[in-house]
Amino acid sequence: MDIFTEYFFQRALLGGALIGLTAPLMGVFLVLRRLSMIGDTLAHVSIAGVALGFLLNIYPIGVGLIFALLASFAIERLRKAYKTYAELSIAIIMSGGVALSTFLFTVGKGFNINVMSYFFGSIYTLDSTDLWVVAGVTTLVVAVIAVNYKELFLMFFDEDAAEVSGLPIRFYNIMITMLTALVISVSIKILGALLVSSLLTIPVACSLLIARSFKHSVFWAILFSEIAVIGGLVAAGVWDLAPGATVVLLLIAMLIGILFIKRGLRL
Repeated sequence: MDIFTEYFFQRALLGGALIGLTAPLMGVFLVLRRLSMIGDTLAHVSIAGVALGFLLNIYPIGVGLIFALLASFAIERLRKAYKTYAELSIAIIMSGGVALSTFLFTVGKGFNINVMSYFFGSIYTLDSTDLWVVAGVTTLVVAVIAVNYKELFLMFFDEDAAEVSGLPIRFYNIMITMLTALVISVSIKILGALLVSSLLTIPVACSLLIARSFKHSVFWAILFSEIAVIGGLVAAGVWDLAPGATVVLLLIAMLIGILFIKRGLRL
């Protein structure tokens, strides 16, 4: 158990706990808006930014964050252009992100190994700069959600009523997408681009099975997320497992367990 005294593991636990708070908090709103797949899209675009960061020798997560923000604006513009087929915006941006990532991989073959760690997560390599960035994004997300909670609640449950009441729907849609982009971009080094969307959706899926109100769903989503992140990291550290994969598998195990319990209670 000496691993708990190591600074790299302490940084991993702190970074994981922060993302365990913000990811499901944003995930609740995304699931209610039927935008669950936006996490994968922004993650792939962020990877393109990370690759460019390595190519230009600039802080990779910072460049990935910029790319994710630009992609969030593009998604909202395309959603307006394809109102009847709004999901096309996600598919188009994801395709562009994958293509750009592949192109940058071929341009900078020497850094491919470094970029690959962002696909599968590299939480044990978090440094002080990474933690400050994650903490800053966490503070921003929690503050914005707290200040705009009532407006967001109305908009996500009845957008027509929110629009009639005078709420700037377009502004709030862009705000949620931008906050999601921030969370995704700082999460890919922790969980990896291939797994990060699971922390947005699976805790929410667990909470929706037992929550009786919107507030309860937010509370349970964050609780499930934190249990999975902390428990997964501890298990990965003790038994030398892949951290990101362990967290996600623990989340899936929790979801299956809740489904079996609910089914058993109905019988």
